[in-house]
Amino acid sequence: MATTLTDVAKRANVALSTASRAFSDPDRLGPQTLRKVLAVAQELGYESPVARTAEPVVAEGGTATVAVVVPDIANPVFGAFVKAAQGAGWHRRQTVVLADTDLSPDREREVITHLRERADGLIVCSPRLEADEILDICGRTPAVLVNRETSGADCVIADAGHGMRQAAEYLAALGHRRIAYVQGMQRSWSNGHRVELIRRESERAGLELELLGWQAETVAGGTAAAAGVMASGASAVIAHNDLMALGVIAGARALGLRVPDDLSVIGVDDIPFAEVSQPSLTSIAVPMAKAGALGTELLGQVLSGERSTPRLLRLPTQLIVRGSSAPPGGGGPATTHASWGPTADRTMKDVS
Repeated sequence: MATTLTDVAKRANVALSTASRAFSDPDRLGPQTLRKVLAVAQELGYESPVARTAEPVVAEGGTATVAVVVPDIANPVFGAFVKAAQGAGWHRRQTVVLADTDLSPDREREVITHLRERADGLIVCSPRLEADEILDICGRTPAVLVNRETSGADCVIADAGHGMRQAAEYLAALGHRRIAYVQGMQRSWSNGHRVELIRRESERAGLELELLGWQAETVAGGTAAAAGVMASGASAVIAHNDLMALGVIAGARALGLRVPDDLSVIGVDDIPFAEVSQPSLTSIAVPMAKAGALGTELLGQVLSGERSTPRLLRLPTQLIVRGSSAPPGGGGPATTHASWGPTADRTMKDVS
């Protein structure tokens, strides 16, 4: 039997009239109540007739303006994200504008506040703010969040779980027993998520983990962390991102360590520089270009009135083995330019 609006109201613990307004007159509901009802509707698979026939934000044949908000355009991984978002926007007749928040939650708040009245929709990538605050600021302006999870909006998550599991298993197979993890910034959702993952996966692989403190998500941040890595006694280190991993390599060399003979280094993102660094960087590939294209597609569906119920898409990650990792004790690179574990190249239809 098909799910009814009454089922949604009961599960959300609201009156039937309140559930109805979430689809017919959402402006009359508070943001938290509206998000709760829509989340339950998504969970139960309910789509109201009002939602199916809702007027699009942008009329057919019109051009939408989409604002893409990123924390640091100087990081190549966000450059790939923006390029893919612009490409997808071109095919949907969207004008894509870019805003860089310089990794600052205060600037992010100001940027979103400024753009919500000037853009038809927003794509907020790897935000520093909490999801609920972002949606409260956006108000009625549709938004897609990337690498931040909430039930109240479309979300695209680059799930580091696959890659972290492969990295832990790979290091254990090489013979490493004690590893370090260099954290990114404290307000980063991705950092917290990756810390949880590496704790779980290192324990599962029988590795002793030394969790190091927060650092700037830059080459300089990785260089600053190198002394802590050396002091930890770890024979391998995973950094929050590739820029930090490259910084760790530079810092380790300055301290007299050889990579990978004395220290194996793994990054996250698989930016273009990873393959051409010396040594080439073993990295967990994160599909940020695909996330940019999917985020634009999701927002386009909402703006055109094709869909109103939020979706959550998870994209897998993959360990790419290169020259910066080897068995402990100077065994030399074990494998170069190879994937570790099953590959996955799934389209939007395949992820959920």
